[in-house]
Amino acid sequence: MSVIAQDARLAAKLVVLVLLVWAALAYIVLPRLWTHHERQPGVAHLPMVTQTKQGIPGDPIDVGLVGTREDVVRAMYEAGWRAADPVTLKSSVEIVGSVVLGRPDPEAPVSPLFYDGRVEDLAFEKELGRSADRRDHVRFWKVLDRGAEGAPVWLGSATYDRGVGLSHYTGAVTHHIGPNVDAVRDLLIGDLKAAGMVRTVYQVTGLGPTLFGRNGGGDPYYTDGELWFAVLMPDGRKNPDPATVIAPPPAVGAKDAIWSGAASLVGVN
Repeated sequence: MSVIAQDARLAAKLVVLVLLVWAALAYIVLPRLWTHHERQPGVAHLPMVTQTKQGIPGDPIDVGLVGTREDVVRAMYEAGWRAADPVTLKSSVEIVGSVVLGRPDPEAPVSPLFYDGRVEDLAFEKELGRSADRRDHVRFWKVLDRGAEGAPVWLGSATYDRGVGLSHYTGAVTHHIGPNVDAVRDLLIGDLKAAGMVRTVYQVTGLGPTLFGRNGGGDPYYTDGELWFAVLMPDGRKNPDPATVIAPPPAVGAKDAIWSGAASLVGVN
């Protein structure tokens, strides 16, 4: 066998080896390192994306709360968020007036989204600017009656409405969301902590790192894919001490650093 043929066979073996190592890392090792549900194992196999009424993938799930319904409502109000009105003819006319005339509507309705076939159980918003045209908002679904802490578990989707427009998919009138959904998630958790309504904060795996997501209206979004949980103080009590923040596993921290670098390269930060 000639030297050239031997070199070619060696090169082919190296290519195969590199492909095998890449496949093992991409599909087996790294997903297992980055997946962590140890503090809330009951959500490990739940979907992490909402859906529109038409079944189109919607906004990502990015936040979780632990507590009773009363705990959630009290905590959100203490944090400066208000419950969104149900979608009725009256509330729909009021939100149109708010947007067109530039007047406040801090309890304007949010369009329904579905999770596991159910419309949201609770929805809250924090108005920005002079009208309901721009606002932070979050929808919550109760997914477990009893989680790791012995209390109900709620999954939520927190996003920023940057303006009213037409859906890129259906042509219907809708709010367009801002792309940085992590910023709203972090703001919400920060508001709850600042209000003294949180006992513990920790992270579990959500959707996973996503640079080029699209929601049900066709709006782009990006996320590090982590789901931040806040264990709420019970019975309306306030935490006299700062909330305990449990750091994620080291491998997840490394993943977040990799994601942040990738996001910077494509210009989404």
